[in-house]
Amino acid sequence: MTDDDLSFLAGALPAPLRQDRIVSIVEGAPGLVRTAALAAALGTSEVTVRQDLSLLDQEARIRRVRGGAVRLGAGSTERPFEETAVEHQVAKAAIGRAAAALVRSGQCVVLDVGTTPAAVATALVAREDLVDVTVVTNSLTTALVLEAAVPRFTVIVTGGTLRPLQHSLVAPFNGTLLPMIAADLVFLGGTGVDVAHGLTNVNLPETEAKRMLAAAARRTVVVADGSKFGRAHIGVVRALEDIDVVVTAETTAEQVAPIRAAGVEVVVADEPAVPAPSAPSARSAPSARSAPSARSAPSAPGRTRTS
Repeated sequence: MTDDDLSFLAGALPAPLRQDRIVSIVEGAPGLVRTAALAAALGTSEVTVRQDLSLLDQEARIRRVRGGAVRLGAGSTERPFEETAVEHQVAKAAIGRAAAALVRSGQCVVLDVGTTPAAVATALVAREDLVDVTVVTNSLTTALVLEAAVPRFTVIVTGGTLRPLQHSLVAPFNGTLLPMIAADLVFLGGTGVDVAHGLTNVNLPETEAKRMLAAAARRTVVVADGSKFGRAHIGVVRALEDIDVVVTAETTAEQVAPIRAAGVEVVVADEPAVPAPSAPSARSAPSARSAPSARSAPSAPGRTRTS
């Protein structure tokens, strides 16, 4: 649906009618309807449209997502690994590098299934300074990525029953190894992150596997781009209070603020680095010549000269 298709809606409308039109447009669209397109079609500002979308989302009439809105139920089914792998690639690569920076030589880490944890695996392999790292994963895709780092890394696959959609290993028989592991970090992906539910996932067998992975590590790091924020799906993987760090990218300050307010550390991987203050140059340092001389120093009290 293009802006031209929506142009007949232009003009000022009362709020209830404007919101009804937004619902009609979103329900008739095959996918995402962008905020800018709605604002142009309705003859109003993007700020007003965002307020309308927030209200309509609360009323469960549409689902607000980053950049606009989709109809209810859109995106609630599980999608194949290959389909999601081509989305948000720059953000996932940035998240992968920032997450990999948390790992030190000699540690044991657990890597979840999914395209963002796979980006973490790629970044770990690229870190040639890392040695003696043990990686446990239930993802066949991730295991193959990590193979390039052997023998610097020891790669352990959990075992279990293969799910072709994500190339993952789940129950039954995926729980034998994990109780014997005491890992330093687990990197978890998911399909939703919000304050009320924490990390959630659309598929229940995957959710159960993620919980088991999380239980095997001392610290939990969630890796998710901004499109996952504000969403909640059927399976609760990890409550927010049980998450130590969220590494994200392509997000906004408004999305990040509630997570930080809940006490979770948030690393925004694509946030511009703050330059370190430069050291003063020798030219700007005070010279001995500018220091007050003994001749100009005030004399001690009680030693005034008399003629």
